[in-house]
Amino acid sequence: MLDGFTAEILARVQFAFTISFHIIFPAFSIGLASFLAVLNALWLWKREETYLDLFNYWKKIFAVAFGMGVVSGIVMSYQIGTNWSVFSDKAGPVVGPLMAYEVLSAFFLEAGFLGIMLFGRKRVGDGLHMFATALVALGTLASATWILSVNSWMQTPAGFGMNELGQFVPEDWWAIVFNPSFSYRLVHMVLAAYLTTALVVGAVGGLHLLRDQANAAARRMFSMAMWMLVLVTPLQIYAGDLHGLNTLEHQPAKVMAMEGHYDSHPDGAPLILFGIPNPDEKRIDYAIEIPKLSSLILKHDLNAPLDGLDTIPDEDEPPVAIVFWSFRIMIALGFAMLGLGAWAALARLRGRLYSAPMLHRLAILMGPAGFVAVLAGWITTEVGRQPFTVYGLLRTSDSLAPVAAPAVATSLIAFIVVYFFVFGAGTWYIVSMMRKPVVDHVLEDERDAAQDDGPVLAVGEEAAVRDKSEEG
Repeated sequence: MLDGFTAEILARVQFAFTISFHIIFPAFSIGLASFLAVLNALWLWKREETYLDLFNYWKKIFAVAFGMGVVSGIVMSYQIGTNWSVFSDKAGPVVGPLMAYEVLSAFFLEAGFLGIMLFGRKRVGDGLHMFATALVALGTLASATWILSVNSWMQTPAGFGMNELGQFVPEDWWAIVFNPSFSYRLVHMVLAAYLTTALVVGAVGGLHLLRDQANAAARRMFSMAMWMLVLVTPLQIYAGDLHGLNTLEHQPAKVMAMEGHYDSHPDGAPLILFGIPNPDEKRIDYAIEIPKLSSLILKHDLNAPLDGLDTIPDEDEPPVAIVFWSFRIMIALGFAMLGLGAWAALARLRGRLYSAPMLHRLAILMGPAGFVAVLAGWITTEVGRQPFTVYGLLRTSDSLAPVAAPAVATSLIAFIVVYFFVFGAGTWYIVSMMRKPVVDHVLEDERDAAQDDGPVLAVGEEAAVRDKSEEG
């Protein structure tokens, strides 16, 4: 079935497949960890049972998502070592320590306090439990920081030298960690994680409001999610604009592919809304465009010149069609989030936030949109960097391990089969938990707590105890 593909193509497909599965779980757990910290803090401050109920509801979902993220991350490390060992050898002196810092300072922080957050409230008290919850949230953010630093260095390498073996060696760790694109990517990714979580929470809240508009927990989670959309979506659009300007400065070929600019425009470039990239003829067929708007967005000047892919050697061009469409999917979903937030704000002003079934249905429909937007953004970032792994310095074709195509094909097929069974079951379980109302989770917690408070009696023993109590 995969006989016609080279080892490089198969290895790239395997990397794309594994990272696509992996990224959706950290994107969700980053936002959900912070949401849990906010819920716990509000419970301690206001002592409203709704906040505690929501915390107990979402912490179970977080635990499953966190576990799947850990498993998928291990597989990522495995396939990088087997398929991309030349990259590991050449970039290892820079990338290796950063990944080690992520494990030591971030993952251990998350894993070390996760048990206390999930099970320790009655054992350690509210104060220490809040401390542990905050550190889990901090750990997820720290993990994202290190990972984004690694990826950003591969996009905009800095602070390194080359040794006699052709390896990248660190010369300035500050320049490596805080490379030119790091801050833009970090802000963009963290905001994306928060929006992803807000959309999921809003979808769950909308689902339960359709069943019962008086559900206090559903009202609270839906309200909080819509506030997040209203406040964060405009910030994300602004952060994305800044990120695009930074990309134009350091990776102009990527922006050319995103915009679909095969040709240079000396007197102002149009914004191509839609079209079909034609790589053979080097043009966008059936283009729907707005004259000079791309120059206004990227240069803040209608008549500013913009270079096209005709200034880039053919062998250095990224795959235009993939980048062109993934970028538009991300942008379209971003404005859809803005629209949902605006509708929710209007409904709130009219006092109909909890009695607007069409709004709740749209929130449910938009539930997966954050994951799709994150995937589209990562595709734009990673495919737009091609044909390099370290931008402009190390080609993807030179990063491949000496592996045979059949071996890569076999492992890819195995990954596909196992992933769809394991992660399909995990995702189904998470969705099934979301479908259950908060009250059901509260009753389960109370039953579990009752079992923990004393020995479990057999049926006959329980009846005997009850008879004695009635006689007394």
